[in-house]
Amino acid sequence: MSTRRMTVGQALIEFLAHQWTVDETVHADGTVSTVRERTVPATFGIFGHGNVAGVGQALLQYATTDAGLMPYHQARNEQAMVHQAVGYARMHRRRGTYACTASVGPGAANMLTGAALATANRLPALLLVSDTFATRVADPVLQQLEHPHDIGLQVSDAFRPLSKFFDRVQRPEQLFSIALAAMRVLTDPAETGAVTIALPEDVQAEAVDVPEEFLADREWHLRRPLPERGPLARAVAAIRDAKRPLIVAGGGVLYAGAEDELRRFAEATSIPVGTTQAGGGVLAWDHPLNVGGVGATGSAAANAIAAQADVIIGIGTRYSDFTTASRTAFQDAGVRFVNLNVASFDAYKHGSQLPLIADAREGLAALRVELADYRVPAESVAAAAAVKAEWDALVDTALAPTGADLPGQPEVIGAVHAAMDPADVIVQAAGSLPGDLQKLWRVRDPLGYHVEYAFSCMGYEIAGGLGAKRGLLALGDDRDVVVMVGDGSYLMLNSELVTAVAEGIKLIVVIVENQGYASIGHLSETVGSQRFGTRYRTADESVGVPAPDLERGEFLPVDLAANARSYGARVVDIAPGPDSVAQLTDAVRAAKAASWPTVIQIHNDPHLYAPEGNGWWDVPVAAVSTIDSTATARAEYLDQQKAQRPLLG
Repeated sequence: MSTRRMTVGQALIEFLAHQWTVDETVHADGTVSTVRERTVPATFGIFGHGNVAGVGQALLQYATTDAGLMPYHQARNEQAMVHQAVGYARMHRRRGTYACTASVGPGAANMLTGAALATANRLPALLLVSDTFATRVADPVLQQLEHPHDIGLQVSDAFRPLSKFFDRVQRPEQLFSIALAAMRVLTDPAETGAVTIALPEDVQAEAVDVPEEFLADREWHLRRPLPERGPLARAVAAIRDAKRPLIVAGGGVLYAGAEDELRRFAEATSIPVGTTQAGGGVLAWDHPLNVGGVGATGSAAANAIAAQADVIIGIGTRYSDFTTASRTAFQDAGVRFVNLNVASFDAYKHGSQLPLIADAREGLAALRVELADYRVPAESVAAAAAVKAEWDALVDTALAPTGADLPGQPEVIGAVHAAMDPADVIVQAAGSLPGDLQKLWRVRDPLGYHVEYAFSCMGYEIAGGLGAKRGLLALGDDRDVVVMVGDGSYLMLNSELVTAVAEGIKLIVVIVENQGYASIGHLSETVGSQRFGTRYRTADESVGVPAPDLERGEFLPVDLAANARSYGARVVDIAPGPDSVAQLTDAVRAAKAASWPTVIQIHNDPHLYAPEGNGWWDVPVAAVSTIDSTATARAEYLDQQKAQRPLLG
């Protein structure tokens, strides 16, 4: 067997460069279309103690000898590297992602949030985490943890509960089996998420005889399992009995490339479609059967239909508490769940006795054939159309400018939407914007809506948006990516603006400035805590330590526009005024026409809300309190809680 003498770092990088994801679609006429792309097209890295002489040296070596083998991209924050990888993976429907390398100790620890986000969202990211010496020859080294009860326990072990796959290369020869096992999980539609390989710093630089077979091109064919006959027949029978069915479409529809099959199925049966945050875009907003987002931040139309639905057809959804409105959304006494999902873990949720474990596209095609003669009763179709029309009219009003000096967030959303093309992508993750976007954003393209709402990570927005833009550019797609971010999230993680400037990647960022945490402020009010700790103010000088009063001081003089300008981005700072919304639309259009990263700041009133969608989110309220507002909120909470159901069916 032919071998090559290489370091572990070199062998791993060359191995990754030869991995290919293959996605095959068999069409009704028997023809097959194939998408084949690099599973790991490039690597993000911040180098330091642990990876500079291993993976870092390997990346340098290949950049010198074979520049196209494994391109390297610099990042400014380890967490943000993973966010970029996730944004890229979303645009590629999980067929590709980036590798991310970090140093020992703090560098690795900074990636933990990114790992949790990738796994929660079921999106692939490959984490090459540096570790301390396997030999322990210089034990303890800089940045090493020490636990007397377990000397081998290190920062890298914190990735175990956050990853869908974790292993440590303690000897060079282990690399071969570990790398192959990691790729299996990275490309598994049912199991993907953060895939972590811990690499001790000495092992990264050690030499090993590498079989040429390990370095050859290898294809990973995405599994598209067909539904089994028995479960399919039971699901079909349940749907046939339904008088008021509702489809809940999640991200699995997008990742399976099943949006056309979903539309055909809905049109053939007249079943209305509600979407989750991850499923936004799987059906155009103005399709007659799209009733909007469902759940805690969903539309009043979708939630009215969900409350009366007798069969819920969940497709590619993991049924988060926001989707189920904390198990208050589905109120029919006999409601049943037909759960079509590639992951059995999700297919059996809510005690469903009708799991359909299959690829979303294949499962929908099978259901459409079996239900060719089924139609929703005419009265149910008419009722769905009526509530959709009523909701659409409310949204029209919410998005329209009012001329106020400080516009509400719905107006801001309307102004951004008006400037964007149908295929453009909106990116968001945390704060009040995800809820308002699910209600108000009118998605016109399957890839046009990317709201990270499984982990809802403050700080994801700019890095994730940059990753999404990278993903589109890799596909030869020049549509624009617009990031909307609140001032709170912007302050959490904005450093990847520097990366966008360094590489000349056009990204449009809209900062919604409202002097605090608007979402948590509103939530705080609902639990009787009066927006405590959510405003950006200076300490009241009349109150001394140890408890300075941060509730009544002056607003902070922070200038986020100046911060973005200091990074080298083109900046537009819109002053409050009656024409600020119109200026925002113009600014986004100008940014679209430009070729450089642009940051636009607009000030808004955080107390002006989107229309009520009649969803609920279970956030417990203090059972005992001396504050009247908390006691009132507790009574309201107990009343809302009465609507919760175990949803076994």
